[in-house]
Amino acid sequence: MANPSDKLPMTVRGKALLEAELKKLLHEERPAVIKAIEEARAQGDISENAEYESAKERQGLIEGRIAEIQSKLATAEVVDISTISADRIVFGATVKICDSETEEESTYQIVGVDEADVKKGMISVLSPLARSLIGKKIGDAVTVQSPKGDKDYEVLSFEYK
Repeated sequence: MANPSDKLPMTVRGKALLEAELKKLLHEERPAVIKAIEEARAQGDISENAEYESAKERQGLIEGRIAEIQSKLATAEVVDISTISADRIVFGATVKICDSETEEESTYQIVGVDEADVKKGMISVLSPLARSLIGKKIGDAVTVQSPKGDKDYEVLSFEYK
């Protein structure tokens, strides 16, 4: 777990997604599991009651996720990407790169850990690629260490949108 003094960046959209999940957990999931526990208890002996055990396990998962989201929101540094104007790549940038070996172009947005989804072109600020892109400018070469070996890219462009 990260040190509470370590602020992790998160986009405004990422914060809204976590807040929506938290609201659903607090107002739908938690009451539903409490009701399921009460119904299982009403069946009598809970020592061999699978429904009770299942509901208690689900309750533990829900409470854990609630605590995790609350912690992430408390330690988040929310960044409004639309207000950024930087001459170098920073958190929130949408970056177009070219693989130096295959000439294949890719576009990625550098986002918070919980927002990352490579299939949607969104990479975590903590990923090796994002960490190697931070601070770079158009035309810079970037080497990313991966399990398959080093990959070289060139920064073609970047924007904040």
